[in-house]
Amino acid sequence: MADKLNGYRILILETREEAQFSKLLAEQGADVLQCPMFTIHDAPDPADVEAWITRYIDRPFDDLLLMTGEGLRRIMKVVRRLDVEPAFVAAVAQSRKFARGPKPGRALREIGLEPDVTTETPTSEGVAAMLGRLDIKGHRLGLQLYPEKDHGVLIAAIEACGATVDTVSPYIYDAQAAETNILAAIEEMAAGRVDAIALTSSGQVRRLVDAARAHGRDAQLRDALAKTPIASVGPVVSDELTACGLHTDIYPAHDAFFMKPLIAAMSVSLGKSAPRTRATT
Repeated sequence: MADKLNGYRILILETREEAQFSKLLAEQGADVLQCPMFTIHDAPDPADVEAWITRYIDRPFDDLLLMTGEGLRRIMKVVRRLDVEPAFVAAVAQSRKFARGPKPGRALREIGLEPDVTTETPTSEGVAAMLGRLDIKGHRLGLQLYPEKDHGVLIAAIEACGATVDTVSPYIYDAQAAETNILAAIEEMAAGRVDAIALTSSGQVRRLVDAARAHGRDAQLRDALAKTPIASVGPVVSDELTACGLHTDIYPAHDAFFMKPLIAAMSVSLGKSAPRTRATT
C-alpha cells in the first residue's frame, strides 16, 4: 500500500491519536493537514477519580468496561500520582476486562494486561448487546466514561442485566480550543485544496458542525463537504454524519473499523482520480 496516497492532501480532525494517524497517512505519501478539534484535560476535580481507584483497589470489580484508551491512560496518571500502581494493576488483573474497540485494548497492554473481550461493534449499542449475552447478574462493574456522550442508555442496559455500575469520568474536552484551526480547515475544503477529510470519531463531526454554526459558517461548511470526499472510520461516525444531514463517501471494507483499513479504503477510492493539489500546482 506504500505511496498509494502520494500527492493527496488529507485533512484529519484528530487529537488523541493524531500523531499515529498522521504518521500512517504520511507513510503512504499523503500530505496531511492536521486540525486539532479540542484539547483534552484531566477531570477538573480529581477527587471522584481518586475515590473510584481506591474502591477498585479495596474491592476489585467483577468486570471492567473501558470505553476509550485515553480514559485508562488518564486513570493511570492519577494512579501513579497516588503511588498505587502495583496495587491497582493487580486489582484490574482480577477483573474481566471489556474493551470498546481496539484502543482500550492497546492501553491495557501498556500496563501488561489484555482485554478478555473486545466488542465486535465499537458503539454503546454494541457494548450493551455484548453484555446482554453474558451473565453479569449480581456483578459489580466498573465503567469508564468519556465526554460528549449521554451514557444513560448504556448504564440502564447494564443495570437491566442485574449488575451494579460504578462509573468514572477521568477527562474532559475543552470545546473552545482550536476554533481558528477549524475555520481554516473549512476554508481549505471550500477552496478545493483538500482531497479528502478523514473522520475517526462522532465527536469530530459534532464539533465541526457546531463550530461552523457558531461562526455563521454552516452553509460554507456544507458546500465545502459537498465537494470534499468524506472518509468515515465506521458506523458510529457515519450515523453521526447522517444525523447532521451529511454523507459518507469512503468506508472501510469488511467491517474493519480501524485506521489502517480506513487508509486502505481512501487509497482505493482516491486512486480513481488525480490529486487536486497536484493538478493545481
